[in-house]
Amino acid sequence: MAISKAAQPQFNPYGDDDPIAPIDDGPWVAPVASGPLNAVLSLPGSKSLTNRELVLAALANGPSLLRAPLHSRDTALMVEALRTLGTSIVEVPGDGAFGADLLITPGELGGGSIDCGLAGTVMRFLPPVAALALGPVAFDGDEAARRRPMRTTVDALRALGIDVSDDGRGALPFSLYGTGAVAGGALDIDASASSQFVSGLLLAAPRFDNGLRLRHTGTTLPSLPHIDMTIACLAARGVHVENPEPGLWIVEPGEIQALDVDIEPDLSNAGPFLAAALVAGGSVTVQGWPTHTTQVGARMADILRDMGGRVTHGPTSLTVEGGDGIRGIALDEASELAPTVAAVAALADSETVLTGIAHLRGHETDRLAALAAEINALGGDVTETVDGLIIRPATLTGGPWHAYEDHRMATAGAIIGLAIAGVSVDDIGSTSKTLPQFPELWAALVHGHLP
Repeated sequence: MAISKAAQPQFNPYGDDDPIAPIDDGPWVAPVASGPLNAVLSLPGSKSLTNRELVLAALANGPSLLRAPLHSRDTALMVEALRTLGTSIVEVPGDGAFGADLLITPGELGGGSIDCGLAGTVMRFLPPVAALALGPVAFDGDEAARRRPMRTTVDALRALGIDVSDDGRGALPFSLYGTGAVAGGALDIDASASSQFVSGLLLAAPRFDNGLRLRHTGTTLPSLPHIDMTIACLAARGVHVENPEPGLWIVEPGEIQALDVDIEPDLSNAGPFLAAALVAGGSVTVQGWPTHTTQVGARMADILRDMGGRVTHGPTSLTVEGGDGIRGIALDEASELAPTVAAVAALADSETVLTGIAHLRGHETDRLAALAAEINALGGDVTETVDGLIIRPATLTGGPWHAYEDHRMATAGAIIGLAIAGVSVDDIGSTSKTLPQFPELWAALVHGHLP
């Protein structure tokens, strides 16, 4: 069943039981901050953690409960895909403010058709799981998903002895025929385009007959923290992943333990809200900030401090204060945080240089080209480099902002719109991918109506 962006439920940040109506398809004019902010807010769960835990729960040796998981388009796609393969996933009452908990009960894996939407975690995590199923499994997704690199997954499955049909595309759509088991063993891949290729194989590896000895052969490997997150999720379920040298991971065969898990708030989604304090002045506090985490979004604290913010860690919160101007920075490997950083940098009083993010060209859109095009269209001064962006101070004006079906492009436009009147995002509904509540939370942040 296709999961439409417009059809996703949007849970009311004020805690009411009735869902908010879907976002209109028309342009969304970003609200301008009329003065310094003073906001304290909570955010839904991490997409990266929710989808990893859903996969592990489906492969575990008993039922697992995910408390306060994310409910978004990406996670809905993962839930439907796992149900298609034979996993029972039931919503149960929980204490989270943004939707029900999820009870996952593993079942016999079988064939079916999987809609990946535009979710990289679905298209790259589930093929190794589907290889353990008995029967044919077909994968497809949105038109934009067909442009995302998938050859590493296709080649890896073939190297593991799986029958894969992709007509030579190395991209969606493709299909495989599972025989109910995967031998595993030694496997070399080039994961230069995405760390998700590594994570997808590691998540399923304990269920392979001989485990997995996985080696990355490329010269670069982006988003290593996401692999660390995968390894930590496996460790919590009793699976030890050896990493004896960079680019080599060894997983022995064994059971994946059932586990009840509390999902952390999504710290990457927190980035735009915290950045708002630098742009508009005042303070923004995100509640539920973990003391220890593998989420790459935790880097926002240091990044925003370097850009001129005052950052304070509470026992279970993070506060950013602004108002003293925005400094440009030199930043390497910003990963998924790059759109937020670029948006703030477009308003800075000195140059920002972002490097080590060439892989962002293969995300929901070519984020480097998109950021350069949209900021420059508003009067900015951005130059693409081989692996990043150079963003120089410039006087911006309002105008259209294209999201390219990319949630992080949409939120980047909202950040600039805090300071520049008339920024109009063409597809704010794209934020339903990981944060359906974004427009309501953002408006409440700006207008001071957060609970």
